[in-house]
Amino acid sequence: MRKRAVGMLSYEVPLERYPHTYNGEPLGYAGLASQKRHMSLLMALYGQAERELRFREGYLATGKPLDMGKSCVRFRALDDLPLDLITETIASTSVEDYIAAYDASRKA
Repeated sequence: MRKRAVGMLSYEVPLERYPHTYNGEPLGYAGLASQKRHMSLLMALYGQAERELRFREGYLATGKPLDMGKSCVRFRALDDLPLDLITETIASTSVEDYIAAYDASRKA
């Protein structure tokens, strides 16, 4: 039996496609969680400094306030997100590229 995060919508790389995760769980690609005081959007940016920098610069250029951890953006309302940038960021990384970046981050 697998223990899953409760209340989180997520897109994952199935274990059948990539079984070598550090914890034996599917590799998370994107997710959406609702917390008590905010919502969180998780994206495949962790360990990808250049992509993260482009995302941060693009986000700040919209004039919207950015509250971001290593790969999660916290927000209070959907209007707080630049949806075009979010869409572009998630769509710009293929599963193969994401797995390669994940592997590279594990070797560092």
